[in-house]
Amino acid sequence: MNRIHNQVLPMIKIAVFAVVVALAQQATAEKFESLFNGRDLTGWDGNPDLWSVEDGAITGKTTAEAPLKFNTFLIWKGEPLEDFQLELQYRIVDGNSGIQYRSRVIDASKWVVGGYQADIEAGKKYTGILYEEKGRGILTLRGERVVIAADGKKTKTSFAKTEDLQKKIVSEDWNDYLIEARGNVLKHTINGQLMSETDDAETAKRSAAGVLALQVHQGPPMIVQFRAIRLKRLND
Repeated sequence: MNRIHNQVLPMIKIAVFAVVVALAQQATAEKFESLFNGRDLTGWDGNPDLWSVEDGAITGKTTAEAPLKFNTFLIWKGEPLEDFQLELQYRIVDGNSGIQYRSRVIDASKWVVGGYQADIEAGKKYTGILYEEKGRGILTLRGERVVIAADGKKTKTSFAKTEDLQKKIVSEDWNDYLIEARGNVLKHTINGQLMSETDDAETAKRSAAGVLALQVHQGPPMIVQFRAIRLKRLND
């Protein structure tokens, strides 16, 4: 009897553990909110001449016939973001784009936004960096961990070469982008690879909350697409 008991008990423990893990994974998944229905731009606001839904993806497109003179955005109409995880897939052909978060609307009539930006480009230098639109400019380059002190002074350390990180990005095809904001710490990860990490404690300029938006950039014609956009708030 003891031998049977000793054989059965570990199996029960394993089964219970598996159930607990499954329930935890389900609870985590349920916290994510889908921000795009795959059909139309319900819940978003932007210039209808530039933004549409094509092939089940939010699509921002500019042309040579009507070049942009300023950057403009598709703004999510949900509650402002504080601490969160944002998951999405993006694809870009030519030009530059980005994902604004904890940002502010500067000109609602032109859909102009300023604030933190997880950068995206068709080139090979800036995707994954932290940029502050209408603000401090580049805060953290790819492959860097940057601490910004209360007085604005930066301390930088390198964890990877930018050219090695570029190899993780698929050109003109779909990539997974993860943005995490927890307090002052902001992380950008693409295809499972950390691209940049920032601890922004500059009291006068950091942002603790704000809007989410997607960018089309002034300059040459471009196409950028987004899909599978999911948000999990961490401050609830």
